[in-house]
Amino acid sequence: MSAVPDHGIVILGIPIPSNSPMFLAVVAVHVGAGLGCVISGLIAMLSVKRPGRHPVAGTAYYWFLVLVFASMSMLSFVRWPEDAHLFFLGVLAFAAATIGRAARRVQWRGWLKYHVSGMGLSYILLLTAFYVDNGPNLPLWRSLPSPILWVAPSIVGLPILIRALLRHPLMVQRRRAKS
Repeated sequence: MSAVPDHGIVILGIPIPSNSPMFLAVVAVHVGAGLGCVISGLIAMLSVKRPGRHPVAGTAYYWFLVLVFASMSMLSFVRWPEDAHLFFLGVLAFAAATIGRAARRVQWRGWLKYHVSGMGLSYILLLTAFYVDNGPNLPLWRSLPSPILWVAPSIVGLPILIRALLRHPLMVQRRRAKS
């Protein structure tokens, strides 16, 4: 860690705008929960969709996202208006995941498309917020123009999401049953 002006610090090349112990504690929770989201989200996405690994990882993803949302809200309010855009990305990510989770748990009519879309969009929005906030400090990402940081997760994630919606075994089964 090294000191920077305005009483912030730099950790692993990422500037942290405050060295307040409370701020740093919230950042630590935020980073840990964010890593938990990335890992559990990947496990859920790559797992066979049946009882066991997929729902366990998906539930972990959601609760890690709750922690990311809560810590992000605190950090954004402390640094408003500089971090307002991150707050809105977080609200959208949390709302998408909550809709996706509710669709599955309540078994809405057509729940699968809402579940897959909600969870997938929440992951894309989570990564968007990460890259928008941290991309300018990351080795490969810092050379990219700012708009790329905003759209790269969608450029990669939306085709994967569309493919999942079109090829999910339950979606294919339902389309066959209708024809």
